[in-house]
Amino acid sequence: MRVAIAGAGAVGRSIARELIANGHRVLLIDKNPESIKPDRVPKAEWLLADSCELSSLEEAGLEHCDVVISATGDDKANLVTALLAKTEFGVPRTVGRVNHPNNEWLFTEAWGVDVNVSTPRIMSALVEEAVTVGDLVRLFTFRRGNANLVEMTLPEDSPYVGKPTGLIPWPENTALVTILRDGQVYTPSAEQPIESGDELLFVTAADSEEELERLLAPVEHG
Repeated sequence: MRVAIAGAGAVGRSIARELIANGHRVLLIDKNPESIKPDRVPKAEWLLADSCELSSLEEAGLEHCDVVISATGDDKANLVTALLAKTEFGVPRTVGRVNHPNNEWLFTEAWGVDVNVSTPRIMSALVEEAVTVGDLVRLFTFRRGNANLVEMTLPEDSPYVGKPTGLIPWPENTALVTILRDGQVYTPSAEQPIESGDELLFVTAADSEEELERLLAPVEHG
């Protein structure tokens, strides 16, 4: 897979190293000459150019990329890069870095962003996931599927403690993906019971989240 990354700062370089380690071809693009440091990621291609300019993206050969990642520290630049990649070059998958949480609402398919990655949201979700019991914590949004990856730590007073997952009336458009228990990962089967303290990972539609909370934690959510 060929991946272009706009923004060759610390974030962009880190992403590039991970992708290269997984066998992908990576092109790093940055308009700042001081950011062009091929010795930091020697197996990547490098291009000194402005990813917001159509001519630069043509030079980068974006039409041959499978994924474009907008990873600069400027939300405006990330949006423009994603939009050009999607509309002008037909890149199948675009990922946009959100630097300021107030701008997250812009990072949608309307601006050519298939997946947005908000560092503030991820950090707050990790904090909530670590300390909350009986509340759903949204970890990730799947834009194309209009669904979310959510987590709940099952409270002691849940009516479904000890019940097999196959007997639980899950809300529509909801799937239990994984059960995390005592450091182990369990693939849920219909006979697999859930226990107090289990971390449950679901993929669910946004409009089913409230029903899921009420189902598993009715004391907390009425």
